[in-house]
Formats: sequence, C-alpha cells, structure tokens
Amino acid sequence: MMKTITETGRLLIREFVPDDAEAFFAWNSDPVVMRHVGEPLSESVEQVREKIRSYPDYRERGYGRWAVVHKGDDRVIGFNGLKYLPEMDAVDLGYRFLQEYWGRGIATESSLAVLQYGFTTLQLDTIIGLAVPENRDSIHVLEKVGMRFRGMSDCLGLNAQRWELTRERYLSRDNEGAD
Repeated sequence: MMKTITETGRLLIREFVPDDAEAFFAWNSDPVVMRHVGEPLSESVEQVREKIRSYPDYRERGYGRWAVVHKGDDRVIGFNGLKYLPEMDAVDLGYRFLQEYWGRGIATESSLAVLQYGFTTLQLDTIIGLAVPENRDSIHVLEKVGMRFRGMSDCLGLNAQRWELTRERYLSRDNEGAD
C-alpha cells in the first residue's frame, strides 16, 4: 500500500511502490538527467524494482525520496524528498525529474511541499540542499525555496554547494512572506 505524503494543485507526492520501477528507470538511465548527481545510471528496470522493494528509509526514518505524480496525466514524473546523510549528519532535500517536465516549476512546487512536510509534520530543525556549481537550475530552485548558501561540501566525491534552511527561518517566512 502506498502512503500519500502531501499534494499540491498539480502534484501528488507519495511513497514509491515497485510498480514505479519503469518510471524511475526512465529518469535514472537518462545521462542528461544524471549528469550532475554523481550516481551511476540505473542498469535495469528489475534492479530499480528491487531497490524500491528494499528501500529502508520510509521504515527506518519515516521519510525518504518520494514519487512525484503529475495529476494532469497521472504519471510518476520524478522524485522529491528527504534523505538522512549520515556522513554529514544532515537531512537533504533532493529531486530529479524527467526532462520533459523541466522548466515548469515542478521542482520548486514539490520542494516547497516537501519542506512544509519536513518542518511542520516531521519537526526537522534544518534541511539542506546539495548541488554542484554547474547545476544552475537546481541551485535556482534551492534559492527560490528559501535556502541560503553555506559553503562547499564533498558529496559522493563531488564538490557541491551546501544550501540550508532552518525550521525557525521557514516558519518566520510563513508569517512574513518570502524575504
């Protein structure tokens, strides 16, 4: 049974299920989508299906990377969600989408919904975002959702920018509007 996390006007954000493997494989095997993430391309739909089945984060942490479903066509178009990074002792906001959905504000819309869930439902104190300097589009999303640049960090062997948003700042933005 899949658990719905949150939704926006255009998007449903929910836990992944094994039936999502083909969609996940589509963006994770696209070299353009994967060029800035430092992870290998997926090898097969079955490999992805097994990773979804054995994904521990929902059970162990109560959160993870979640499927983003575009309500207009009822299609899994990518992921957005939270992941605990033990090497940084931090919770990371991460997202990835099919190319055909780029430039539509979906990364920003889903990130705002995930941040709200993280700060209000999960009561997290801080959420970070990581992006290599060449990934200007991702950095733009992190800026738009209110994160602030905090320096450079090593992430999966990549020299990445570290962005950060605290619950206190997030909640004060809700009361004052975007700063």
